[in-house]
Amino acid sequence: MSDSTSTTRIHIMALDGIVNVNSLFTLALFVGLTINSPDTALLGGGGGEDTACAAGPSVAEGLISSHVHSFSCFLFSSLVALALKNIINISKTVEDGDNIDALGIGGNTNNSKVVHLVASFIGEVNAVALRVGTLVSAFGSVLGCGFLVMALVDLVQIKLGTFGCGNSRYSIAAVAPLLVLVPSALLIYVTLVLYALAR
Repeated sequence: MSDSTSTTRIHIMALDGIVNVNSLFTLALFVGLTINSPDTALLGGGGGEDTACAAGPSVAEGLISSHVHSFSCFLFSSLVALALKNIINISKTVEDGDNIDALGIGGNTNNSKVVHLVASFIGEVNAVALRVGTLVSAFGSVLGCGFLVMALVDLVQIKLGTFGCGNSRYSIAAVAPLLVLVPSALLIYVTLVLYALAR
């Protein structure tokens, strides 16, 4: 019983972590969408090079669509994680018998039988469904991070210049750590999630 309780606690903590991180990213995306200006002028620009290095409308469209896709992925991931957390909490409550006492029908034999029959269906959380749900929620977060990286790459091209122009060293210098660190962190995250769910 204590083994099951500790496993349940671990699942709830993992789901809480997913929801918290997704909430942070969702807030950042929402703020980014609201303060995003349609101005595509390069930072520190003013020379004739601006026209060659300036990002076209397709990059600005990509920025907005990547923001929206990322927002959708984080929201999807959070909703799945919250649903799983609620299922765990409801089943835990049913197993402990808290809801039966709260209903005040423990003395009525017929009602008590009905409640225990319902509890037998609700009280069991399918371990495979829980793992699959956690995996789906985690991959929703990973996809959200991928779209967020794409949005940031587009933002860099809009503000510092496209990668194809002659003076693109600032754009490359800004994007290089992003394209190295974030995929590395996501790879570690996916590996650890798969390892934890396989145990």
